[in-house]
Amino acid sequence: MEQPTTGAGAPQRTRIVLAEVVRSRDHDRARAELAEQTQVGDALVRGLVRAQLALALRLSVVVAIGLGALPLLFAVAPTTSTVKVVGISLPWVLLGVGAFPFLVVVGLTYVYLAERNEQDFTAVVRRPER
Repeated sequence: MEQPTTGAGAPQRTRIVLAEVVRSRDHDRARAELAEQTQVGDALVRGLVRAQLALALRLSVVVAIGLGALPLLFAVAPTTSTVKVVGISLPWVLLGVGAFPFLVVVGLTYVYLAERNEQDFTAVVRRPER
């Protein structure tokens, strides 16, 4: 094959471009449905919001039971409220010190599970239809 030459006799440079990756039409369609707020896109977003709400409600119940059980414990077993830990009564230790790690663990769990819900949503949007 003959090299194209410039006026000075030197070979002309040829630019080679890699072919673009062919994107899935289904991926583009799902993104378009989300962007255009069609019924399908609306159903997908409502599903994500419903999953996030269900997660928040479940973990709220865990917190309500976890922290709400402490006053119930002290009412049912009044002797536990007289127990001293390092010179501080047990109710103050549990509510003042023990509640914070519990809430942090519940919060981290919520963040982890909420991100997993979002990853599942993204996987549904990007999944090609069969």
